[in-house]
Amino acid sequence: MRLLACEWLLSGSRIASLIVRIWGHDIERAQIYGKPCRSDLGLQRMDQHHQLALWAADCADRVLAVFEAECAGDARPRQAIEAARRWQSGNMPMVTARKMAFAAHAAAREPISKAAVAAARAAGHAAATAHVATHAPHAANYARKARAALGANPDTERKWQIERLPDVLRHLA
Repeated sequence: MRLLACEWLLSGSRIASLIVRIWGHDIERAQIYGKPCRSDLGLQRMDQHHQLALWAADCADRVLAVFEAECAGDARPRQAIEAARRWQSGNMPMVTARKMAFAAHAAAREPISKAAVAAARAAGHAAATAHVATHAPHAANYARKARAALGANPDTERKWQIERLPDVLRHLA
């Protein structure tokens, strides 16, 4: 499996008691509950994955107003950002956050401006970070695209994003 199996195992599935083969390594359930974590981003622990989800939500939240200015009655991107935060704090299952991500991406397919599309996509990727950590950088990239589509300097946004990223995860920026 090339997906982030750590969260699936923590979900409490009956199958989780089995030894699962991840990237060619046998990892027992006890190790998962000890919170090791593997992903394409080089994360080693679930708390790092959670930190990335919070960072992605913060990045998306900074451009949410762009979407809401055009689509005031559409709460899907806001709900996706909230889902990322709720998953990060342990108050939402990954599967639910993932559904919210799909909903935000559906909002991005509506006939709206490029800036609003990028803001909705940022929110979708923030929520999708609960499923796979590699969505977090996409949330940041779409937030920069939203700012750029409004004529703002994307480098300013990038600087904020890097400063907000926890030190242990700065190598990802």
